Amino acid sequence: MDSGFSPEEGLRYSRQLILEKVGWPGQERLRAGRVLVVGAGGLGSAALFYLAAAGVGHLGLVDGDAVELSNLQRQILHRLADLGRRKVDSAREALTRLNPHCRVETFDLRLTAENVPGVVRGFDVVLDAGDNFPTRVALAEGCWREGKILVSAAVQDFSGHLMVIDPGRGTPCYRCLLPEPPPPDPGGPPLGILGAVAGVMGCLQAVETIKLLLGLPSDLATRLLAYDGLRSRFQVMDRLKTPECPLCGASGGNRQP
Repeated sequence: MDSGFSPEEGLRYSRQLILEKVGWPGQERLRAGRVLVVGAGGLGSAALFYLAAAGVGHLGLVDGDAVELSNLQRQILHRLADLGRRKVDSAREALTRLNPHCRVETFDLRLTAENVPGVVRGFDVVLDAGDNFPTRVALAEGCWREGKILVSAAVQDFSGHLMVIDPGRGTPCYRCLLPEPPPPDPGGPPLGILGAVAGVMGCLQAVETIKLLLGLPSDLATRLLAYDGLRSRFQVMDRLKTPECPLCGASGGNRQP
């Protein structure tokens, strides 16, 4: 057993320690990892649980909301007893109960273009587990400028998609895929989401993040994975850089060096 881990940790992580691509060196990399998850909802709940269970040593969590009854259909970090509590508080308690070796740092706020750089700067990998487009754009552009790897997922109805954006590799950025924001939300009833679909995509975010922390490549840095829950089907599509992209294109003023 590696001297840096306790016997309890050896037993806790035993089933992944026997993996050739993990072992004690990989477990040390996970313990040294610093991962920020933006959103403690359906996506973030699944991703955070599995990142903590895997032994990621430092988890950051951004969420500015309180727990509501309608959240419990998909946001499995929270319980009935947590209604009205800040999501970051209930999530931190749930993760600490699961793995006390994991440090959880919380940010009870809403991300904006102004505060993204200061929040993401201390982390290795950032997960976009949010639920609105303005936050996604602010996070994606902030991560690109700060040189942070972004693992982005989104869900709606019975479907979801996932991609990895790595400025260090010069991969297509978020704006290459969605150059223009959608029209403003006109209001009305919220969009439907099957809770288990959010769980599927959040788990896939955790898988990609663990691979990145272990130093393993992610094919999703240049591709988009789409999941169709109704047809039980995955599809992987290439993503291409847009030469005229205002963020990463040849004439973009905010290119990552």
